[in-house]
Amino acid sequence: MKRNFILSFFALLFFLSGSSTLLSAQGIEFYQGSWEDALLKAAQEDKIIFVDAYAEWCGPCKRMARDVFPQEEVGAFFNRHFINMKIDMEKGMGLEFRKKYPVSAFPTLFFIGPDGEVVQKAKGAQQVDGLIKLGQTALSQADNLEEYQAQYEEGKRDPAFLYRYVKALNNVGESSLRVANEYFDTEPDLSAELNLKFLFEAVTEADSKLFNMMAERREAISAIVGKQAVADQLRRACEATVQKALKYDSEMLLEEAISKGNDYLGDEAEAFELEAQLAFYQSRGETDDYRKAAKKYAKKCIDKDPEALATLAKDMSEAFKNDDKVMSEAQDIAESAASQTTKYQHVLIYSNILLQNGDRTAALEAANRALEMAAADSPLAVRAVEHYIKQIQ
Repeated sequence: MKRNFILSFFALLFFLSGSSTLLSAQGIEFYQGSWEDALLKAAQEDKIIFVDAYAEWCGPCKRMARDVFPQEEVGAFFNRHFINMKIDMEKGMGLEFRKKYPVSAFPTLFFIGPDGEVVQKAKGAQQVDGLIKLGQTALSQADNLEEYQAQYEEGKRDPAFLYRYVKALNNVGESSLRVANEYFDTEPDLSAELNLKFLFEAVTEADSKLFNMMAERREAISAIVGKQAVADQLRRACEATVQKALKYDSEMLLEEAISKGNDYLGDEAEAFELEAQLAFYQSRGETDDYRKAAKKYAKKCIDKDPEALATLAKDMSEAFKNDDKVMSEAQDIAESAASQTTKYQHVLIYSNILLQNGDRTAALEAANRALEMAAADSPLAVRAVEHYIKQIQ
């Protein structure tokens, strides 16, 4: 009964907060420049622009902003493939934007090419899966993947074509390594801008010679696509190799991802290493190593970030709820989050971990503090916390 209550508590908490349980969760990053600058950036990076055309008073717009855009899987997909913008249609640049791109409902979601032409348009709010599907459809409409595949099978091999083909494959999540490796095995001129852009696009994993080639030329590539784009690509490739390490239970792949991260991720390297270790130790059920990595991560990387601390504590309590040492560490981390936070959800996580650890009195005390904080949030939050308190009394 207690275990079922704990599971239902975390499901409720996820609904209320809209937050992910992933350590490195990051939602959509919205570009803050002008529309003209966004078009230029899209042309430089050969990307489509995603526009959330919203109004401040629109309830569905607010729900998407709160519950959908912050989700890690949405951010991973949209930050990889699009230039993302939020434009208020009733003020500022939105007044000019809607002259060319009329809206009759909020939100309206646009996918617009670098030439300013609409690739796809949808009215109304979307959930996570629906929004990602819209993005995938927009990419497939712009990419002509089937045509590229046919031309490749017919023997077409010019660099501009292969670059577009590799980009199209990557956009739909299919492996492009065979095509890219075949081209770069011919030892093309790597001072040419097209080849540098091609190399940038081709790097999808850290455990590849293409990664090393790109890393060696990152300054030249940065001059074309921007330093942040290169940094993001290197990190995504390292993350992809961590996922391979998890899939194949390979410590060697994990070590290679961490080594490449230490070499090329700069200030993010330490956090990346610890996040990778946490995922790997959790997948293997290695509780002692997991606990030590979590403690180090909390202390060295997120000690002043109550959101990250609370998320880590919740992940720990879900992954190893039957391990006393992990649960004790989770309680300490959750307490640190609760002491710094302004959000009732973080205090509820602390309360629930106290309850799991058998301290009902302290759990009720924390829950009552969360109730006071929930009053500043919404009536729904108050009712949820009140229900939680009744369950543990």
